[in-house]
Amino acid sequence: MARKSKLNLLELYSEENKDQIYKNVFAEIESFELPLGTSLRSVYDDQPNAHQRFMEKLDACIRNHDREIEKMCNFHHQGFVDAITELLKVRADAEKLKVQVTDTNRRLQDAGKEVIAQTEEIIRCRIQQRNITTVVEKLQLCLPVLEMYSKLKEQMKVKRYYSALKTMEQLENMYLPRVSQYRFCQIMIENLPKLREEIKEISMSDLKDFLESIRKHSDKIGETAMKQAQQQKTFNTALQKQNNVNYGRNMYVINGRVPEPKYEITSKRTLEEEDEHEEEVLTAHDLVDFSPVYRCLHIYSVLGDGETFENYYRKQRRKQARLVLQPQSSMHETVEGYRRYFSQIVGFFVVEDHILHVTQGLVTRAYTDELWNMALSKIIAVLRTHSSYCTDPDLVLELKNLIVVFADTLQGYGFPVNRLFDLLFEIRDQYNETLLKKWAGLFRDIFEADNYSPIPVANEEEYKIVISKFPFQDPELDKQSFPKKLPMSQSVPQIYIQVKEFIYASLKFSESLHRSSTEIDDMLRKSTNLLLTRTLSSCLQNLIKKPHIGLTELVQIIINTTHLEQACKYLEDFITNITNISQETVHTARLYGLSTFKDARHAAEGEIYTKLNQKIDEFIQLADYDWTMSESAGRASGYLMDLINFLRSTFQVFTHLPGKVAQTACMSACQHLSTSLMQMLLDSELKQISMGAVQQFNLDVIQCELFASSEPVPGFHGDTLQLAFIDLRQLLDLFMVWDWSTYLADYGQPTSKYLRVNPSTALTLLEKVHRGMKDTSKKNNIFAQFRKNDRDKQKLIETVVKQLRSLVNGMSQHT
Repeated sequence: MARKSKLNLLELYSEENKDQIYKNVFAEIESFELPLGTSLRSVYDDQPNAHQRFMEKLDACIRNHDREIEKMCNFHHQGFVDAITELLKVRADAEKLKVQVTDTNRRLQDAGKEVIAQTEEIIRCRIQQRNITTVVEKLQLCLPVLEMYSKLKEQMKVKRYYSALKTMEQLENMYLPRVSQYRFCQIMIENLPKLREEIKEISMSDLKDFLESIRKHSDKIGETAMKQAQQQKTFNTALQKQNNVNYGRNMYVINGRVPEPKYEITSKRTLEEEDEHEEEVLTAHDLVDFSPVYRCLHIYSVLGDGETFENYYRKQRRKQARLVLQPQSSMHETVEGYRRYFSQIVGFFVVEDHILHVTQGLVTRAYTDELWNMALSKIIAVLRTHSSYCTDPDLVLELKNLIVVFADTLQGYGFPVNRLFDLLFEIRDQYNETLLKKWAGLFRDIFEADNYSPIPVANEEEYKIVISKFPFQDPELDKQSFPKKLPMSQSVPQIYIQVKEFIYASLKFSESLHRSSTEIDDMLRKSTNLLLTRTLSSCLQNLIKKPHIGLTELVQIIINTTHLEQACKYLEDFITNITNISQETVHTARLYGLSTFKDARHAAEGEIYTKLNQKIDEFIQLADYDWTMSESAGRASGYLMDLINFLRSTFQVFTHLPGKVAQTACMSACQHLSTSLMQMLLDSELKQISMGAVQQFNLDVIQCELFASSEPVPGFHGDTLQLAFIDLRQLLDLFMVWDWSTYLADYGQPTSKYLRVNPSTALTLLEKVHRGMKDTSKKNNIFAQFRKNDRDKQKLIETVVKQLRSLVNGMSQHT
């Protein structure tokens, strides 16, 4: 653009300025400003002779420069010549110097080789030093990473997984970012997730081993916890006793000195022994290493997967709970089965309680309460089922003690156990049932071993032994001299002792149930009532019904029940002394022994009546009447005399019975004898009776009346006992006197001599006598004079029969 502007100026300037323009062009040419095309083009413009003029100017310029050059050369020629001359002089020296320089260079080169080598070595060392410095710097960055990684490996090796996770966290957040450009760091970064998974797997494996371990050790943990709870309870009891003793010592001081009871020393010794024993008791933490669960919890928490671990732990423990709560099928057979079952459950919940208090969030109180409620329902159902199989009261009692210790142990860990104590009331009923069954066997054995005879006592010592077992008082017997007999048999004091033992056994179950004395008193009285009204009453009833129990035994049983009935008030006093609950308390139950023994006595009395009648029937079955005899034997039948002798001896035994019982038995026997004799006469299979047989029968009835009039049992007034045979007597008198006219005339009159003779009875017997007379007349038809008398008598009989039949028909129509 500058050159174009200059050409434009040449055109504008006038001619007179051309010289100046040429000068400027020459100046540009001399200055070697290239390219020169634009400058030269400005010279050859449209003016004529421009080129010529330019060349002339150019030549003039060249000549000027030549003249200047020549002047300069002339000016410097001498100096140049001098310089050449000097240079020529110096050439020899230069050659010499060249040789010297060459030699010096050679020698310098030879000398510098070692320097160069050392210099190269120094350079190499400097480079190495720089590299080493760089490496050291890098290593200083990498070494902590490697050290941490080595530490991580060591922690993994010694199973310090929680620390290893912390080390990983430091590696990732602090160390690895500084050296992330190195490949080994990338390898480390890739390995860390794998190590985390490995730690999770190892921790989970340790947790599984831990769960298996506590499953195996649950019974031992539970056994230890229950033992500790029982020892604590014993310790508290001993401490309470000691406090009571100290209180008593403060209350009673003798001559300024305090007496020290013997049992206080025992209490102190007990406390010391308990303290020593408690020091030996191991805790759950001593029996089981809980570190795996802590470690696993921390590891999963650090890994941000704590919820998964909690769910897994709770799920597995629920499964173990179901296994623990599942009893063995034969658990009810031995107490060890129950103890193992309770120990496993206690161990399970002791572990859960420990985990609850030493960890945060792994298990919660709501979770343990829910688990306990589920377990409690299952436990109660299991105990209901298996306790129902128990038939041994000792086993049921041991089960109750185990349940109490089990409940006290878990209550100490904060678990509600009220439902267990409610269950114990159900088991108490089962216990009472087993006791009743056991005592039923004891009562049966006592009754079987009894000889049912009064207890003989030879001296005062034997007498005191008996009354120490049974509260017997009889002032009249005390006045008698030894040897003498007590009215009851051996079974009475034994039954009394066993009833007291039953009360003790029933009391054992009521202990430790956290119930008041009133409730315990009520339990004892109810269970004792069951023993008396159901068990003992049933045994007495069965005893009375046994075929081998005779009249003598029944009499003794009645005497025994009388004395047992009198002893019931002593049993009530016995219960009162145990429970300290007065009998006058409104809610105090009464013993029902009075009604029990009265019922048994009434049953025995009824059995006496029955057996007497059966014995009478046996004798009557021995009767062998000749109903066709012409005359009587003149004396009573042998079977009847034997029967009367038997009744006499039997009623002599009845002297120890209450008067009413003996009188009723005697009256019942006479009435039954009378009825049996009447039935013998009226037996439908007996078709005919001779008057001789009637006379013989009359002799037998006379003996019965004599027996009744002899007062075999005292207490009857007048001929009361003889009235049992009045029907027979009037019937026989009617036939012996043959006073039919009087009977028929007075029939229906209150003053009738034969008021007790029923027309149908008289008709039946008359028909049999009539047939007997006919048979006799046939045999005696050889005597003519008798024939006429018999005919007259038969006509009379026929007339009487017709009248009797009319009476019978009238009675039936009236009825």
